[in-house]
Amino acid sequence: MKKYIIILSFLFLTLLIISSTFAEKDTIRILVITGGHDYQKEQFNKMFASLGENITYKIEELPGAFNMFLPENRSKYDVLVFYHMWQSITPDQEKVFSDCIREGKPLVVLHHSICAFDEWPEYFKIIGGKYFHKPTVVDGREYAACSYQHDLHFIVKIADKGHPVTKGLNDFEVFDETYKGYYVEPGVKPLLTTTESSSEKVIGWTKNYGKARVVTIQSGHDVPTFENSGYRQLLKQAVEWVNNEGK
Repeated sequence: MKKYIIILSFLFLTLLIISSTFAEKDTIRILVITGGHDYQKEQFNKMFASLGENITYKIEELPGAFNMFLPENRSKYDVLVFYHMWQSITPDQEKVFSDCIREGKPLVVLHHSICAFDEWPEYFKIIGGKYFHKPTVVDGREYAACSYQHDLHFIVKIADKGHPVTKGLNDFEVFDETYKGYYVEPGVKPLLTTTESSSEKVIGWTKNYGKARVVTIQSGHDVPTFENSGYRQLLKQAVEWVNNEGK
């Protein structure tokens, strides 16, 4: 009898280990990068906490967060989410940053992150767009300084309802900040648009940078958007899609 109890105990422990391993494998670990811009931390955290039991998150602030792009730290997270507006970056930081994405670390870019790294052109290529604080030449074309407008009600229109990032979503209203005049890289796949006159038409897109999937979403200024159910679903599906190479 004692022998059978030992065998059953062993089998039970084995099943626990296996189920725990699968649970860890199914969990998506987000590393959120902030810095260079204030935000409402409590409501921002609640938004990420609402994404589901299979998604966990940790927030790191620049400049210290540059260390998370180093090869020895990349296994600590599955998906990067940018919510920063950092400007200063050294050549060494540029390299580990771009290498991290190019070699396959998935990325979701939110709101004012398209305003970051004004003097680093490769950043435009990583995220597929750029807000300009001053007149800037890109691919031979001069862009004027961009503009923004706070506290506007406008409709986010779903440009591709069949894409996994937007699947199941209908057009939805947000109360948010708009950007006008920013650069959108030719060849990106538009996911979201708007007819709001103070905004560019394309406000969400996807692209690849090296081996990584990248999704950029212009909206996301503050609490009304953090609490918007359509925006939360969009963020959740963006994280899941960039993390899942085969689907």
